[in-house]
This record gives sequence, C-alpha cells and structure tokens, in this order.
Amino acid sequence: MGARVLLIWPNSLNEVLGWGDLGAIAEPLALEYLGAALRAAGHEAIVLDLRLRQGKLVETLASFRPDLVGVTAFSMHVRRALEICDEVKRFDPAILTIVGGHHATFLPDDFFAAAVDIVVSGDGTEAIVAAADESVGGPIARGDGIYRCDARGAFAATGGPTRLLTRDELDLLAPPDRQLTAGDREGYFIDWMRPIALLRTSVGCPYRCSFCSVWRVFEGHYHLRSIDKVVDELRMIEEENIFLIDDEAFINGKRMLTLAGAIAEAGVRKRYFTYCRIDTLLRNRDAVAAWAKIGLDRLFIGIDAISWKDLDEYNKKCSIDDIERGLAAARELGVGVFAQFVVNTDYGPDDFKALSRFIERSGIDYPSFTVLTPLPGTDMLASFDQVIEKQENGRPNWALFDCQNAVTATRLPKAEFRARYRDLYRVFKGSYTQYREHVVAVREDVTRESALGRPVSNAITIGESAMNRTSVL
Repeated sequence: MGARVLLIWPNSLNEVLGWGDLGAIAEPLALEYLGAALRAAGHEAIVLDLRLRQGKLVETLASFRPDLVGVTAFSMHVRRALEICDEVKRFDPAILTIVGGHHATFLPDDFFAAAVDIVVSGDGTEAIVAAADESVGGPIARGDGIYRCDARGAFAATGGPTRLLTRDELDLLAPPDRQLTAGDREGYFIDWMRPIALLRTSVGCPYRCSFCSVWRVFEGHYHLRSIDKVVDELRMIEEENIFLIDDEAFINGKRMLTLAGAIAEAGVRKRYFTYCRIDTLLRNRDAVAAWAKIGLDRLFIGIDAISWKDLDEYNKKCSIDDIERGLAAARELGVGVFAQFVVNTDYGPDDFKALSRFIERSGIDYPSFTVLTPLPGTDMLASFDQVIEKQENGRPNWALFDCQNAVTATRLPKAEFRARYRDLYRVFKGSYTQYREHVVAVREDVTRESALGRPVSNAITIGESAMNRTSVL
C-alpha cells in the first residue's frame, strides 16, 4: 500500500518592502519533481502552496490524512517551516515530517527540532521516496544527505553529508508532475507573464560570484539535460510563458543554438524569460539571437555592481565596459532586460546617487534591487560574527534573509540605509507602475480547485514583492 504524501511550499513570514509575500509566484517545480518520483514509486502525493492558500494547512491535513508531510525552505522560510511541522505534529503526532530545500542543503542543523523527523541536504528525490516507504511500515529512511534523530534525541547524518545529482541521474529524473498544481497554475506569474511555467535545462554554474551560493549546491559542477528530454518536456507544458530556471542558461552557446533549432523544428512556440550574465551574452550573442527568434522575450541579467570595487568584491569577472556593451547588445537583439543590482551594505549617499544615474543613463527599463546578504553556502557566511540580526539562540534571524533587509552592519545609519534603498524603488516607480497594472489582473475572483481536487471558495491570491528562484530538489 502506497503512502499519502503532502508536499508543502511555505509562505513567507515577513513582508518584503511592505509588498506582501511574493510579487512573483512561480510554480513549485521542486515539489513537482518530488511528486513525480513518489508517483513512480507507487505513492500518492498532493501539493499545498501556502503562498496561494494561506490558512489551508489544517483543512488539508484533515481532508487528505497524509502519512508523510514534506516541507521545502529557503533561508527566509526556516521559522515558517518549523511552525508548519509543529502544526502537523499537533494535528497528528504519528505523521512523519521531512524538511529539505536550499537552506537545509547548507545548514541542516537549523531544522534539528522535535517536530522534524528527517532533514535532507541536497537532492531529495530518493529521500522523499524512502521516507514515504518508511511512513507506511517500510525500512527506516537512511542514506547520503539524510539526517535524523537518534534514540538520545540528537540528530546525525545517516550517510554522506549531502546527496548530489550526477549528470546521468539528471536525465533519468521523471518529468515534474504539473498535474499536482493544476488548480493553482493560473495563479503563477512573474510580472505580466501570467500564467508562467518553469523549465530547467541544466543545473549548476561554473562561475564563482562571492554573494551567490548556487554554484556550491552542485559543488561547482555544471550538468546539461539532453536536448530531446528538454524538448519533450516543453511539448507537455500548456503555458505560453516559460521561465528557464537554469542558473546560467547561455554558458554553452553551441548547445543553446542546437536546442533553439530543435525547439523550432518541433514547432513549439513560447515566450521565454531566463537568467544570463553580461559576459555570456557578449560571448554567445548568436545563441541569444537564435532564442530571440523562437520567442525569447526577456533576460534576467545580474549586473550586480557598477563600480570596480564592488565588481571585484563580488568576483564578477566582468568590467563596466562589458556591462555597457552587453546592454547595447540586448537592445540590438530586441530582448528586454530585467536588470538586478546588489546594493552593498557599505553604500554611502554618493553610491546610491551613482546607481540611480547609471540606470537612467543606461536606459534600463526594469531595474531590480537586492541588499548584499551573506547567504548560507557563501564565503560571506563563513561564521555568524558579522550578522547583526540574530535570534535569541545566537543564530541569524533567517526570516530577514530575503535579500531585502540589511542583516550585516551598514556604513550609513540603518534607518537611513533602508530609506535610501526604498527610494530606489520610488525613483524608478514608472517601471513598477506597468508591473502593478499587470498584477491587478491577477487580483480577480477565481474559482479554484483545492489541493485535493475539490472546489474551494473564490480567492484573491497574489501580492506584490520580489522574485524567488526555485529550491534545490
């Protein structure tokens, strides 16, 4: 008999810039991969996306009666994930709980709590199946990346510290089960691209930006899915809008040219949005041009810094001249630019002014901002000493690690830094006016299907905030 597994994407605890939970809510692709693995192993899974269905946890527990509840979490979700597990155990202490995701991959000990039975570091497709087996009387889930509590109440690894996907395993994964989110798919959007689906064609990144932990998730490896697998999955996606969540899609220009040709030959027409480095755009301009012909609408470009000091500190390996030439290339190709800037906590008044002038001079239509944050997995968080926002137990206050709050000391008084950071959004409010007009369209009464496939009441679901990447599987 298979297990009944409830997979949960948590809602955020704190507001980001006062805009609510998320200004971009994308499908929980990681949970859809886990759901596909569970189905292939003979288990039943449903997804509860608490970003869209806040307050539905107990109702879903009562209706579905799961044997196992799995929760994924970024750093800003740590406390919320623990609260969810507490609520599950209060409902029924016999339900097995498992937590994984990006934060658990680097700092699993933040989830070593009484309400958590299993913590997973790294890929969770094998661990979730093992936990599901255990929840219905199978063997105890053990293996690489699996931590669990022993008889003395202490958590310990049951195998190697982290479970990583190999290149061959990447292609062997069952396609994500998008039927698990069928009732929510109209609610997934990034700006005006609604509804939008996520697609991954590769994992990992060969670059080493100091503020980024993405490359460490795969220990510096860069794995490509086979082109046939990508095209086959793309054919199955109903949405017109596709966000390629590759950590750096255009690194291998030859491969992206081949993939664009295969998509065109298959007769698939979509609108694409994806990440791209400035130097990658310059080096593989022909590949970007080929994608523009098959529907590439926008590039999410991490410009990140506009000074030599910050470019060097962030280990960006590009120059101001590269940035200017890259922006010009995007304009020539007719591809929109969603430009991200990382605001260093040592910014003074002149730095904020210089950033605004650069954006205006460069003609960037949609600038986006994050605060330099020492995320788990980066060298910046080698210790917690520099973190000033802490919990009573001395560990960082992870709820503020949303890249919109300064969690380390600022050169300016903290209140002034935050005010000037907010002013960046005010100065460029014209960019966000168009964005918000599109978001209003999402705030409509929609009769949705519940996580169990039954109708629920009409809901006004989407807030405004900042974009998130998907969690590690």
